[in-house]
Amino acid sequence: MTVNNQQLKDFIADSGLVPRTELDDVEKRALETKTYLGDVLVSEGKLSEDDLRRTEAYILGIPFVNLKTQKIEFDVLSLIPEPIARKHNIIAFKKTDTALEVAMLDTDDLAAIDFVKKKVGLKILPRLTDKESITGVLLQYQKSLKEEFGDIIEKEAGSLKTPEAGAVGEEPQSEEDLKKLADDLPVIKIVDTLLSHAIIQGASDIHIEPLDSEVVIRYRIDGILHDAMMLPKSAAAGIVARIKVLSNLKLDEKRLPQDGRFKIESAGEKVAFRVSTLPIYYGEKTVMRLLREAVSGFTLESLGFHGLGLERIYDATKQRVGMILTTGPTGSGKSTTLYTILDLVNEPEVNISTIEDPIEYQMARVNQTQVKSEIGLTFANGLRTLMRQDPDIIMVGEIRDGETASLAVNASLTGHLVLSTLHTNSAAATMPRLIDMGIEPFLIVSTVNVIISQRLVRRLCAVKEKYLLSEIEIENLKKTINMERVLQVLKDEKIIAPTADWKDVSFYHPKASQESETGYKGRVGIHEILKMSPAIRDLIMKGGTPVEIEVQAKKEGMTTMLEDGIVKAAQGITTIEEVLRVVSE
Repeated sequence: MTVNNQQLKDFIADSGLVPRTELDDVEKRALETKTYLGDVLVSEGKLSEDDLRRTEAYILGIPFVNLKTQKIEFDVLSLIPEPIARKHNIIAFKKTDTALEVAMLDTDDLAAIDFVKKKVGLKILPRLTDKESITGVLLQYQKSLKEEFGDIIEKEAGSLKTPEAGAVGEEPQSEEDLKKLADDLPVIKIVDTLLSHAIIQGASDIHIEPLDSEVVIRYRIDGILHDAMMLPKSAAAGIVARIKVLSNLKLDEKRLPQDGRFKIESAGEKVAFRVSTLPIYYGEKTVMRLLREAVSGFTLESLGFHGLGLERIYDATKQRVGMILTTGPTGSGKSTTLYTILDLVNEPEVNISTIEDPIEYQMARVNQTQVKSEIGLTFANGLRTLMRQDPDIIMVGEIRDGETASLAVNASLTGHLVLSTLHTNSAAATMPRLIDMGIEPFLIVSTVNVIISQRLVRRLCAVKEKYLLSEIEIENLKKTINMERVLQVLKDEKIIAPTADWKDVSFYHPKASQESETGYKGRVGIHEILKMSPAIRDLIMKGGTPVEIEVQAKKEGMTTMLEDGIVKAAQGITTIEEVLRVVSE
């Protein structure tokens, strides 16, 4: 069911929502561009999206519901899994014996309605609602699940046998005892709940840390570690044993670190967990990295690339020889950038092979190989084999040693495009790192096309607090940042007016809202992209320092990570404080 332009115009004219003269002008533009009148009214600011939605609901005779102040019962809310609710903007809010009322932003989303109908086996009654209602209810998922999971864990941890009864607290030593403990129903429920909760919270890592008298569970969300819950010490042995069973680790080995991996499906989402255990004073610390296999559809623009840097990456992807390197610390988004570039070059006429540890995302038409050091399949050995597989494009998950570096350089010299990552602090510092690995300078300048160095900063939510920099703040920033260069980038990319000065540029502070208590949600990259130019080649051959290379790169238009961060802060994507926190780490 859709509203046509004439119906919408008549209703808006009668209701007086938009003056008749303005409405006639907008209708002309809608006819000229063959666009829906409602879309033009919203894009020109004549109507808000929510006002348009209410108007359409009235014309179509579909009830409009406001859920902003409603607390929905969790058993009704959870009839639609949170990922489906978020993706399709559909909320279950009222249930009877025969029907389920759902609030939607688009009642024509038949796929979502059909999914819910099959899942619950009830008649579905669609209702229109607004974005604020959807956002508020999605937050109820988080709170309700946190409360529910907290109750489950508290209950199950309380039902574990006491040390006196001869169970968890006695730290059983034999493999058989540990296996029994790992299969204990309360332990299974606790671990399943921890994993599900982490997935729903959007965590990237789970830390399980035994202390003197308790176990602390921490989640890393948007790059920041948060305490999630405290459990009694009696739960420690069972939780670790259960995780070891899932990841095929030795149950009775507590003196040496172990690494493993397992996979689960939760709320329709496949997630792989990379497990690492480490002996510490109070037991074994366990850290699990969450790798969401369904993550795809990224573009370089959505990752935060823009302007001249973006052009340089696109130019490098058009080459069929040489190297594209991404650098930065662990967890800075290097792999996601590489996968996105792979997606760009993944065409039917090329053969792409990778050697990775671990395989984080699975990609169609890409031959991905997992490193297995225990049987001799290292990056170096794997790369040697890939060279015999007739590849056009090779991705090496990480250059960790001189042998791998040498093989990657040789591959790029012999007619292949090679993508890889390195651990360096800046793009310019990549040169001495490669030289330190034994790569001759003339080989570096012959093979490297572009180097991307990056970090991740937290994104501001839609609700944020606007402010202007004071003269003192501008002067303080000038001590560490070339503010004139940043101002010119903002003007060149038409983010600010050509005549604007720093006193005219708006920045933002985070503000707690229904969407996020911290004012941040999600992360975006800040980057510096160094292109191998003739001048930089000469510098490297002469033994130039990273500082000299960076100075030359900046002369040639490279924006540093710090400068790129300030550009994004001026766009309202993040804050100056967040950029300084991340770059100074």
